[in-house]
Amino acid sequence: MLETVLQVRSNGQITLPSNVRKKANLKEGDLLAVIVEADGTVRLVPQIAIDRSQAYFWTRRWQEGEHEADEDLLKGRFHEFETMEEAIQFLDERDQQG
Repeated sequence: MLETVLQVRSNGQITLPSNVRKKANLKEGDLLAVIVEADGTVRLVPQIAIDRSQAYFWTRRWQEGEHEADEDLLKGRFHEFETMEEAIQFLDERDQQG
């Protein structure tokens, strides 16, 4: 663990010393989320910028679906098809069964 005391300047800026940036593997341009806890504790959490067109993938709903799909694969709950026609036929038959 590394502990450093910083001073907040009149314009609200702080400077992260080089030893802190190095330990946290922070580079110029990196993003930090600022989280203020109920007790007033402030945490800086490194963030990764995601292209807007890919942001859906990181939503809670999408990630829950990814987790469900991973479990289905692990438990063998899937079908493999040689052709698209086989897959469509399987879905049609399943649809007819209700």
